[in-house]
Amino acid sequence: MATLIKHFQIGTRYYSGLSRSVKARKYVLTKYFDGEPKKTDFKIVEEELPELKNGEILTEAEYLSVDPYMRAYMIGYKLPTDMIGGQVAKIIESRNEKFPVGKYVAGSFGWRTHTVCNPSEQPKQIFLPLTLLPELGSYPVSLGLGILGMPGNTSYFGLKEICKPKPGETIVITGAAGAVGSHVGQIGKILGCRVVGFAGTDDKCEYLIKELGFDHAYNYRTSNIKAALKEAAPKRVDCYFDNVGGEISTTIMNHMNHYGRIAVCGSISSYNDSILPKVTILQPAIVFKELKVEGFLVNRWVNRWEEGINANLNWLREGKLKYQERIYHGFDNMVEALNGILRGENTGKAIVKVK
Repeated sequence: MATLIKHFQIGTRYYSGLSRSVKARKYVLTKYFDGEPKKTDFKIVEEELPELKNGEILTEAEYLSVDPYMRAYMIGYKLPTDMIGGQVAKIIESRNEKFPVGKYVAGSFGWRTHTVCNPSEQPKQIFLPLTLLPELGSYPVSLGLGILGMPGNTSYFGLKEICKPKPGETIVITGAAGAVGSHVGQIGKILGCRVVGFAGTDDKCEYLIKELGFDHAYNYRTSNIKAALKEAAPKRVDCYFDNVGGEISTTIMNHMNHYGRIAVCGSISSYNDSILPKVTILQPAIVFKELKVEGFLVNRWVNRWEEGINANLNWLREGKLKYQERIYHGFDNMVEALNGILRGENTGKAIVKVK
């Protein structure tokens, strides 16, 4: 029998009641990753969700995010543990007047189909704050996981607050065709900078130049990195947005100007390695060029989250931002999607459409 949903209003608060209990499916990590994540590292389990209390909402996932940090962070959790991650979900039941039925939220609910939560009682350590998505018009709600979500804010705050680029300066980005890198480069152009990207295929490099307006883009697998930097950044590099780590980062940092700024966002080049790679020592370049190197997590700016979303949304509406999404299909294909981004299959943001 189809689920019946009843809506009624009490005072100024909207509620909906489901005619039967709701069961969530979720991924539970039971084994630490060794190399690429495997389906056998997880169990998919069901749990019956409780009835809502005052202030709570029930959501149903429509899009789930896969991000490189997921591969790196799970070693810090005691097993078994629910798999972490962001999602865009539709509110299907509510006892919270600020979060009515039918609206969409983005939140750190993990790899699960349904979630009960109280928006005013979020955990302190979160990757993605629970956010009621603004009206997006013709844009897909999945952008709440991309340029209007954590990757968008990672790009916005990481570049503006750490690199602090000035018009005319040169920015180099590794992992430049990914969700964050492609966005950083576009913000760099909006701010009047020269933008150079490194990506993993010729097609990605062509996309960065022809579609996103990068000044130069190089395939790091086939290019001589030193020669590419001399060609693309003859006055050397002022800002480096590092998504990958490894030897390429050492080479770029040695080609930087005095007082250059480096925002270290990730090190995807080694996430699947059992033994960390050895790279040329960085300290001489940092010392003699007096570089500022700063790592960051985007939840540092959780209290300014809507600022980043609104800035990116305004640029999107003005035609200054473009995006691509790599969409995988099916809740059962989460592991395949995660491995896809770790192999570099995606251009732009990778997401999983649940149904």
